[in-house]
Amino acid sequence: MLTCEICGEELVLEEDMKTHLLLSHMENDMGCPLCSWSGVAYDELCFHINTTHKEKQDHDGGAEGRGGHSLVRPSSSPTPTTTIVDSHCKQAIGLSRSEGSEEGVANGNRFDTIGGGVSLRTSNSTLESKERMTVSPQAFIRGEFGGGRAVAIVEPASSVSTGFLRSAQDSSRPTSRHCNAEDSVGVGSAEHTKVKQKRFSSPLKEKQFSCPMCALVCTDAFILQEHVELHLLEESPAEEAVLGATSSTEAASTSNSSGGKSYECPLCSVVCGDCYSLQEHVELHLDYGTATSAVSPGSDLRLARRLQEEEKQRRKEQEAKREAEEFKKLQRQFGVDGRGGYRKQMERTMEKAVSQGVMVPADFHNKRAEMMEALASGVDDGRTRTQGGLGALYVYYQREVRDCVHVWLSADTDHFCSSEGDKGWGCGYRNFQMLLSSLQKMEPYTTCLSEGSVPSIPRVQVLIEGAWREGLDPQGATHFNQRLQGTRAWIGATEIYALCTSLRVSARVLDFHQPTGPGDTHPRLFDWVKQYFSQTATRGARLPPRVVQTTQPPLYLQHQGHSRSIVGVEQKKNGSLCLLLLDPGCSPGDVRKLLSQDGSTVSTAVRRMRKFPGNLKHRQYQVVAVDGVLSPEEKQTRVLNSRTLQAERIP
Repeated sequence: MLTCEICGEELVLEEDMKTHLLLSHMENDMGCPLCSWSGVAYDELCFHINTTHKEKQDHDGGAEGRGGHSLVRPSSSPTPTTTIVDSHCKQAIGLSRSEGSEEGVANGNRFDTIGGGVSLRTSNSTLESKERMTVSPQAFIRGEFGGGRAVAIVEPASSVSTGFLRSAQDSSRPTSRHCNAEDSVGVGSAEHTKVKQKRFSSPLKEKQFSCPMCALVCTDAFILQEHVELHLLEESPAEEAVLGATSSTEAASTSNSSGGKSYECPLCSVVCGDCYSLQEHVELHLDYGTATSAVSPGSDLRLARRLQEEEKQRRKEQEAKREAEEFKKLQRQFGVDGRGGYRKQMERTMEKAVSQGVMVPADFHNKRAEMMEALASGVDDGRTRTQGGLGALYVYYQREVRDCVHVWLSADTDHFCSSEGDKGWGCGYRNFQMLLSSLQKMEPYTTCLSEGSVPSIPRVQVLIEGAWREGLDPQGATHFNQRLQGTRAWIGATEIYALCTSLRVSARVLDFHQPTGPGDTHPRLFDWVKQYFSQTATRGARLPPRVVQTTQPPLYLQHQGHSRSIVGVEQKKNGSLCLLLLDPGCSPGDVRKLLSQDGSTVSTAVRRMRKFPGNLKHRQYQVVAVDGVLSPEEKQTRVLNSRTLQAERIP
């Protein structure tokens, strides 16, 4: 363990002691002990003593070798005092390091080398305070412990420093920073000035060492080494800051950020909105070399603006990409993504069945030929059609159900379910086929509708496009780009209204735009449906029958993502209402259970048709109701009014 003799700090390594002495004590003020010269470097002070005070040192050398006073710079502070000793004035401390065993012992003094330093022990009565002298920091760094120069530190053991050293022979001689008359004997003022001028004009013959990192020139290799190490110490914090910033941004990128948080650059004052922008900003620092150098305010401003522009551009690109992806999803969802319509989907489904071995190639070609023939005729092939369902319901309620006070059923309606060609998107077309199958059997509508023939889905698409060309619902036409053929586009209540109007069928659209009951239910919708079916059944009757099959056509019910047909309503003994729905998603086998003679089988099919208020919890429902036939004038009026098509909002 090495101990600094100036401040008492303990260090382990010699290199650490050198660094400590250089940084902590090299800059201390050093002055000449023989005159008032001070405030200079160590080499200059040694040169000054060896040139200016050489004769004085030779004159006083004999006396001091016999115990004379030592040359010590006085100090008014309790810090250790400094004595400058060189090879020409060894007598200032009584003896040199090499003469310690001879002359020093003769004078009662002894030098001991301890851990690379030199201590002075004396048996003189005036030095009973056990003063100790060690080699100075400068000498320790340079390694000049031999006959070269050294600086001795005189440190009294007492708490108060005397500021000078007394010898046994001359204990009363004071010491001063200025040369007194006795010290300046033989050296005149003119000669003193001449020597000083010679000292300034004479160049040093010592070897010079230039710093490779700045313009500093050092006279010693050890000082140059310490100086270069300081350069490295100054640069390492900036490099650590850059590395720390990069690692912090990489760590932040793996966590969920969060909206509203800002990140400040550790190398400048730029604040970024997210960790990715901060990482790019720090990388720009590294690219332009601004991590370890000062950046002017102008360059900071330009860099900040550039980063802002890049961030805006990046956000615009991300927003455009996100919108494009969402638009593609909507196109795929609503069947306008160019994947083909009913015919292509049917062909792909049959080809898949052939590849899986479910269908033989011969059946594939036969079914494809039948499909092409039906599409050419424009009439539905009837494979998904189930007739007689409403009649079977009427019989079932007359015979089985006892918990209903009243049951109202629509006019006879056929069920159409989805097929392989329209699965996933054809519910609106199938519900229109159900509505049309009911209207074709009712007297008022036979004049404007062809009896018995229900158009196929591609034909319904052609009819809707024709309604658009007549001027009906121009906003809807623009939405579908005036085209439905060959697509899988979904249709809704407005397209059904436009198609009915084009066929001179009077229709109205009612919009139940918000829930009107607890738990997001729609009791107003149930009440309106009851009033729609019961208004003709109770006309002219005192006591309406329990089960009534009315002459009202079914209702088209639309909600988000699906549509169904309302063909009846039940009223329970407790007053609650229940709707009866035909769903295009039900298979023909499930609907044909209504035609069964088994009461339990029919009950199972009816349970699937019942929908209580708790089963209809979509936020919005739209209903298309048919209420007569339009004259040509009324049709034209509705065509004009459909330019700003508005539904009847309830409530």
